[in-house]
Amino acid sequence: MSKRTKTIIIALTGMLVLAFGIYQIPRVNEAIVWRIEKFTLYAKNTINPPGPVPTALPVTPQPTASLTIPTSTVVANISATATATLPPLPAQASIPSPEYEKQTPNNCGPATLSMALHMYGWEGAQADIAAFIKPVTGDRNVNPEELRYYVRTQAGWLNLEYRVGGSIETLKRLIAANYPVIVESVTSLDPNDALGPTDDLWAAHYLLLTGYDDSAQSFTIQDSYHGADLKITYSQLEEEWKPFNNLYLVMYFPEFEEEMKILLASNWDPNVNRQNTLAASQADSAKNPTDAFAWFNVGSNLVYFDRYEEAALAYDKAREIGVPLRMFRYQFGPFLAYFHSGRNDDLLVLTDYARGVTEMSEETWLWYGYGLYRKGDNAGALKAWQKADSINPQFFEDQAKNAIKLIQ
Repeated sequence: MSKRTKTIIIALTGMLVLAFGIYQIPRVNEAIVWRIEKFTLYAKNTINPPGPVPTALPVTPQPTASLTIPTSTVVANISATATATLPPLPAQASIPSPEYEKQTPNNCGPATLSMALHMYGWEGAQADIAAFIKPVTGDRNVNPEELRYYVRTQAGWLNLEYRVGGSIETLKRLIAANYPVIVESVTSLDPNDALGPTDDLWAAHYLLLTGYDDSAQSFTIQDSYHGADLKITYSQLEEEWKPFNNLYLVMYFPEFEEEMKILLASNWDPNVNRQNTLAASQADSAKNPTDAFAWFNVGSNLVYFDRYEEAALAYDKAREIGVPLRMFRYQFGPFLAYFHSGRNDDLLVLTDYARGVTEMSEETWLWYGYGLYRKGDNAGALKAWQKADSINPQFFEDQAKNAIKLIQ
């Protein structure tokens, strides 16, 4: 072997060792893995695109009346009375913005919560939150329950509550009282993040609201994906908030709980809040019968009250009208509704579709496993539950392992 050849081999070996060392740096590794994952998904979905969300399988029709209930007069009166005691809102209000934190891949929940926590004196970063509630980078969704769990267990000097059926008025009132608010809404993804050539680029996204201005009819938002101190109009937020049942999260020091009760009025009580929201979503679906999100919200609010057969019918309507392909990456009420109403074939069809769109979803694998188990495929169910456990072994451990015990 010539000296020149030896030199080349040594140089190449050194470059490989250096490249391997650089790859071990967490941020570099994360960026490379994320790009490989995006390329793989795009290639797969180019060959075999997921297509639209499948419609429901035929079922025995139920009376339309079963999908509606009268608004509770007691609930409505409580809400109106409590709100009437609150002072008028100022035309504008703002809270000093936290240091901006750009999200890492699949990390808008931890990044948004991190910015909010900084406003209360917390000194961590999104990586700390992600390591606790979504240790696998490929896990593409964080539920509000997981965000609340983190605050209550890792920042116990704070409390976090979330409610549904929020309004522009509620958001403004909280901000005016110096409480930043997190909402879950829709965002339009960068085309570079597309799953494939037929991707609708529709995705869920958490936003931190830190101000409002009635003259501009807009909120100030901290958006971990798009930037700091951006503006979003009231009307745009209402439209993009609706697919997630107008969910909002607010943190406060425990000693100010009485103030929070006054601000939220009847919606402080989770059951009354959900009753209020159910009535509103039913009225919305009656007024806008071709609005898929209105029907989806009816289903989700019925699931809360364990009214699974009615919920399943509402979800059927939403699917018939058409929902975005990523809908079941973030919302899992249909899985519960179809499982508990005995519609196992619908559960399997929908979870199979959801797995094709988002493979790294512990909730989807859990319910897919339950569908297989009910079908008698114990081996398939075990694999599905093990997959769920591997995606989120910390936060999801009990649910996956309890399911596995069914067949061990």
